[in-house]
Amino acid sequence: MSDLWAGLPVLAQDVLVTLALLAPVALCALLLLRGFAPLPLIRAVLWRFRWANLMFVLLIAVSVGMGIGVIAQERGLRRGMAMAADKFDLVISAPGSEMTMMLATVFLQPSDVPLLDGATYDEIARHETVDIAAPLAFGDSYGDSPVVGTTAEFVTYLGDGALEGRMWQAPGEAIAGAAAAADIGDSFTPSHGSGASAEAHEGASYTVVGRLPRSGTPWDRAILVPVEAVWQIHGLADGHAPERAGQLGPPFDPDYFPGTPAVLVHADALWANYALKSEFTRDAETMAFFPGTVLSQLYRVMGDVRQVMSLMTVVTQILVAASVLLGLFILTRLFRRQTAMLRALGAPARFVMAVVWSYGAALLAAGTVLGLGAGLAAAAILSRIVTLRTDVLVEAAIGWSEIHLAAGFLAATCLLSLLPALVVLRQPVAEGLRA
Repeated sequence: MSDLWAGLPVLAQDVLVTLALLAPVALCALLLLRGFAPLPLIRAVLWRFRWANLMFVLLIAVSVGMGIGVIAQERGLRRGMAMAADKFDLVISAPGSEMTMMLATVFLQPSDVPLLDGATYDEIARHETVDIAAPLAFGDSYGDSPVVGTTAEFVTYLGDGALEGRMWQAPGEAIAGAAAAADIGDSFTPSHGSGASAEAHEGASYTVVGRLPRSGTPWDRAILVPVEAVWQIHGLADGHAPERAGQLGPPFDPDYFPGTPAVLVHADALWANYALKSEFTRDAETMAFFPGTVLSQLYRVMGDVRQVMSLMTVVTQILVAASVLLGLFILTRLFRRQTAMLRALGAPARFVMAVVWSYGAALLAAGTVLGLGAGLAAAAILSRIVTLRTDVLVEAAIGWSEIHLAAGFLAATCLLSLLPALVVLRQPVAEGLRA
């Protein structure tokens, strides 16, 4: 049986799980409504107390939507972070914290880290399996945009060859990300550091000559400049021997290489990346790591957080279910006289119970469906806020896990709604008529 289940497509499994969760609702409807047609009476009750019913449906929708929105948002954030690290196959830096370097290189978070020397960079760049060895020089900014020194080769790799305008041809030219604070043709003076404490580099300026397409990563906010320009602005050598003054990009001369916090390494062969990581993982000299692996460690933490969030969502749904049960008891008292009249006229107990249960199930189904829409809206709003604050493109959507949560909630509350129907049958008819 387990082999049969494992052999089913994922979509089929999700559909079957949803149907299984909704099966108790269908079973209750079949047992209670068989042979009866209570729909006109239920429709009349829904319209008669429409404002109270509407308020009840909205409360259910809000509670369901909040739980769904939070779970969908966590999944969207995880996907966005993975996409942000997609271009960073292997990073080599001085020994230290992999998490710190991952945040600095992938998410452009300001960090004070040691530098790799020219000999180490030259060894990396000349390795036979390395296709791209791009030095990354951090530390400067313009407004909210980090200014990163690198090579034209890395810019082309980052934008998949797409570029509006042209590539830089001089140290004073720059390429702006899609969401950077400068546009093509703008000139600006970079500042050392970031935020309120940043100090302008007097006499230095860049002119933006190109713009990268949007990638949905923090690099959309960056301004990329020749790494030689960053070194020169800070009073360092430009990475080239005097006889090659003015050259941009590799090869660099190890004797004139000022150092770089990190080197982005790309190799076309997957096995080569693993071989490079093993070769350049040297305790006292270099640290090589896959940003995706570091992210997976972060995901494990997020997974724990997700479990806590899921538990909180379940607890919340239990409390909501209890509130729904109480609300149904209150709502059934609104038409207690009508149900008592039905019983006085000789209506079968199952018919009365079917009316009360169907009324509650209709409200619950409407609230749950509306809650799915509210969860989608909440996830979209949260995604936009997170994207604006982190520059990581987060696109949260309702998936099968959220549908399963909604179906489970609907099934549980529909079963609980049998209790108000049973209570109605236990109430004396005469008392109900006097209400």
